[in-house]
Amino acid sequence: MWWKFLKNLFKYLKYYTVESILGPLFKLLEAMFELFVPLVVADIIDYGIKNGDKSYIFSKFLILIALGVIGIVCSITAQYFAAKASVGCSTKLRRALFAHVQELSFSDLDRIGVPTLITRLTGDINQVQSGLNLSLRLLLRSPFVVFGAMVMAFTINKSASLIFLAVIAVLAAVVFGLILGSVPAYKKVQGELDTITGITRESLTGSRVIRAFGMENSEREKFAEHNGSLSKKQRFAGKISALTSPMTFVILNIGIILLLNYSGIQVNTGSITTGQAVALYNYMTQILVELIKFANLIISISKFITCMNRIDEIIETEPAMAFKTETPAAQDTDTAIEFRSVDMKYTKGADAALSDISFTIKKGETVGIIGGTGCGKTTLVSMIPRFYDATEGEVLVDGVDVRDYPSKELRSKIGYVLQKASLFKGSIRDNLKWGKTDATDSELDEAVKNAQAVDVIKAKNDGYDSAVEQNGRNFSGGQRQRLTIARALVRKPEILILDDSASALDYATDAALRAALKNLDYKPTLIIVSQRTSSIMHADKIITLEDGKIAGIGTHEELLESCPVYREIYESQYKKEA
Repeated sequence: MWWKFLKNLFKYLKYYTVESILGPLFKLLEAMFELFVPLVVADIIDYGIKNGDKSYIFSKFLILIALGVIGIVCSITAQYFAAKASVGCSTKLRRALFAHVQELSFSDLDRIGVPTLITRLTGDINQVQSGLNLSLRLLLRSPFVVFGAMVMAFTINKSASLIFLAVIAVLAAVVFGLILGSVPAYKKVQGELDTITGITRESLTGSRVIRAFGMENSEREKFAEHNGSLSKKQRFAGKISALTSPMTFVILNIGIILLLNYSGIQVNTGSITTGQAVALYNYMTQILVELIKFANLIISISKFITCMNRIDEIIETEPAMAFKTETPAAQDTDTAIEFRSVDMKYTKGADAALSDISFTIKKGETVGIIGGTGCGKTTLVSMIPRFYDATEGEVLVDGVDVRDYPSKELRSKIGYVLQKASLFKGSIRDNLKWGKTDATDSELDEAVKNAQAVDVIKAKNDGYDSAVEQNGRNFSGGQRQRLTIARALVRKPEILILDDSASALDYATDAALRAALKNLDYKPTLIIVSQRTSSIMHADKIITLEDGKIAGIGTHEELLESCPVYREIYESQYKKEA
């Protein structure tokens, strides 16, 4: 575990090798000067005070001030380098984690969970930064002071140094025990934090639904249950931490009592001077302070290691999908999309979301996809830009298997608009240009016009430069859908997929949108997923799904005659509309 942890850490810390060396080095210099202080104090007592030599006392006083100033300078310098290394390392780690998350497939994201990723990118990395900073400053300094104090005590009195050795040995055993207990304890705490984050996120995003169904108490109980579990785990981890200081104090106070008793006897016999006895006490006190620091450092390092390993779990997750790097040879075909005996399962061993799906879509065709809730409509169209891979069979775009395309090239062909319209913080212009970064205002105007979003732009005082809040919350659902459709149209894709993305539009706007899309000058292949038969009844071809299988393919009139599933959907809606 340790080797793997260090290997992964050094991947990012190697860019700050100089800072990682200078930080601990200046801390060691600070500690070195600190170790001389008890000897100077001993000289003041044994020579200056004993002889009443004020000039000697003053000279030694100046030495103490000099040692203090040098120590402060070394400490500040060490802090600077440690902070630079820890902040830089955590920044690179955060970038690497974020970049890797972008490479993960939808199935990977579904499996890991968004709350887990948020915790890794925020709390875990912050803990790594804090732990690394402390480690660079104290991991070498504290043991150096402890053993340095013991060596200095040995130079004063060999017998007294045995007390130091015994105290250090006992405390080393205590620290080792803390390591063994704290690492798994903090791992459990962080795992429970993931769960709490997920519950909080779900409750906040679904707060309206929760209140509409009067489920506030149920949600409170669920949160309280997991919060109680977190508290229990934190208390256990806290108990381990809480034992650090009292155990250290007890052991060292016993050591101090033994040392004072022994030193008193030695002073009375004339084996050591009063100043040397005070120096021995000061060295024992230094050991006390440093071991308390070191014990607390061990707790921080335990959290640091746990969080670093959790981050590495994500970074080392191999994406379920691998994309080619070379552009496939162009195929001379009039087929835009083809499914060949496609089966799809979200996870191994799960029920098939799609079974034996086969159809072709010609270039420039308008195709409707309809079916009941959960029948696999979104799953089917998600396979075209390769958000998910087929478990069996092939999905082809322009005669080439989607698995043979580089990611960017495949998705540049496709404009995909989801039902849940996502806008990003910035301006309307920024959001529309996602489809084409160098799009002109005239191109934006054209896309907005075809998406029936002209009134959305006019309603805002600043037009395209109007602000978009996070998730587009300053726009209605219908406005967000029209803007996301416009965003897809800006890039003029060869294939345009509307995945129930007009569900928030009224019938008149929906009809106007379909008419505009039909008359686009670049004639894209259009796929409309909808719950409304009115949205797809004029399509060149309609694919009806039921329980992940094709129930019928044909025109509106053909399906009314031959497909009971489609007929049932149409009649239920027609009667309702009538």
